[in-house]
Amino acid sequence: MVVCKKCVSRLSRYRKVLLRFKDLGFVKVFSDTVGDATGVSSAQVRKDFSLFGIAGNKRGGYNIDTLLDKMQIILGKDQVHGVIVIGVGNIGRALIQYKGFEKEGIAIVAGFDINPAKINPKAQVPVFSIKNMKAFIKNKQIEIAILSVPERAAQEICHKLVDAGIVGILNFAPIRLQAPEHVEINTVNLQVELENLIYFTKIMKKK
Repeated sequence: MVVCKKCVSRLSRYRKVLLRFKDLGFVKVFSDTVGDATGVSSAQVRKDFSLFGIAGNKRGGYNIDTLLDKMQIILGKDQVHGVIVIGVGNIGRALIQYKGFEKEGIAIVAGFDINPAKINPKAQVPVFSIKNMKAFIKNKQIEIAILSVPERAAQEICHKLVDAGIVGILNFAPIRLQAPEHVEINTVNLQVELENLIYFTKIMKKK
């Protein structure tokens, strides 16, 4: 079943809210409560849950543990996903050092760079030469990569990742990457996001 990205994004937001509710001691929850906490209508919450085969009870609501168990499986958090980082500059290094991925079932298993000064195979998260990238991906059966290289190198590296077997790329380079249809690419353009934020901040100040 193929669903839209916005639906999956909402499901991730629902999960975070449910975890907070569970920490507060809640056992059950209703769609309007989840909706209020995520800024989504209760009808949309029920529609999203139904799309993923999650059923509730009008009077009894949804059992939080049951919801979380199903969401763990749907979002792939019932297993650990090995991820590599290509480009160990400021962003890449920050991602490698971030510890919050572990509790979400994501393990940054290696970094790759062309700069010999950044190569460190003995580090806690080893950093290898980009020349070893294809062999590593195939040997470790890696499917997901984070791309944090300069714009001029991004498309070439993308081709190499796809050729090695990568099917999911989180792209931090400010460029629209071209890849086959079976490869999912999510681009995070920090500059655009900041420009949008600055614009809307100015608008709010004028109100």
